[in-house]
Amino acid sequence: MTIQVVFQIAAVGILVAVLNQVLKAAGREEQAVLTTLAGLIVVLFWVIQHVSDLFLTVQELFNL
Repeated sequence: MTIQVVFQIAAVGILVAVLNQVLKAAGREEQAVLTTLAGLIVVLFWVIQHVSDLFLTVQELFNL
């Protein structure tokens, strides 16, 4: 996992936070919640892939 992944996750978080605030100010709270949920799902998919790679690496390490 490189530092680039951390920056991508941070960028998604900042983007979702800004969109959330704009949508709430416009009175569209339902879309704000959906935007937050979509951002969370995207980041979770990225993290799940990296955790899976970590488990595979640990498994290969102990299966020598």
